[in-house]
Amino acid sequence: MSRFSPAIDTQVVLITGSARGLGAHLSRAFLAQGARVVINYFKSRDAAETLVSEVPERALAVQADVTDAEAVKALFDRAHEHFGAPVTTVVNNALPTFSFNGDARPQADSLSWAQMSQQFEGVNRGALNTIQAALAGMREQGGGRIINIGTNLFQNPVVPYHDYTAGKAALLSLTRTLSQDLGPDNITVNMISGGLLRTTDASSATPEAVFDLIAQNTPLRRVTTPEEFADVALFFASPWARAITGQNLIVDGGLVKG
Repeated sequence: MSRFSPAIDTQVVLITGSARGLGAHLSRAFLAQGARVVINYFKSRDAAETLVSEVPERALAVQADVTDAEAVKALFDRAHEHFGAPVTTVVNNALPTFSFNGDARPQADSLSWAQMSQQFEGVNRGALNTIQAALAGMREQGGGRIINIGTNLFQNPVVPYHDYTAGKAALLSLTRTLSQDLGPDNITVNMISGGLLRTTDASSATPEAVFDLIAQNTPLRRVTTPEEFADVALFFASPWARAITGQNLIVDGGLVKG
């Protein structure tokens, strides 16, 4: 019989880039449901330790650059040692340095491959490293959950975030191919694609007029919050999503239709 239980309060959850911004909201959402949470950070040590101080018995802060496979392996080893169990849910949230300000982003004639490569390295190499490091523990437990963070800009490319969107599009492809590969291991792989969230560190540079425009064109007449986005991560990690894999769920209040 499988030992894997998708009940959130039995899981060890790794959230990459989870000390601040959307990642901090994801961390708090899982902690509120009783999960043991590994708060991965790159430079935001103080923010990570602040999160741990809120639920010290179930939170662990671990510094690691997710693009470094050896650092990621050490992260998983540290988590297993600390909690006495392997990671069973991975949320790939880490985002390379990026400002969601369309006026400041490169247009077609100025976009560089270095900017593209930065996103592919951070988004795709980072996700591949965490997924590969998680597989042994997930298989040992009889299953697992992988949740990748995407964007609704696939369907609605209204701003020139060429590099960011390309990296996330490749992550969607990886989500779908991995779901087929890992399904026999009872490991589900899904993506959550949000729009602009009000407000995270990444969207703090967004002009207020843009928020207003999005709200006017959204059926709910408001901009989705990070807390609402985090609800869907809980769903994908929960027993209710046990038969869902390879999917991309858009969470933007109905602005973009999938």
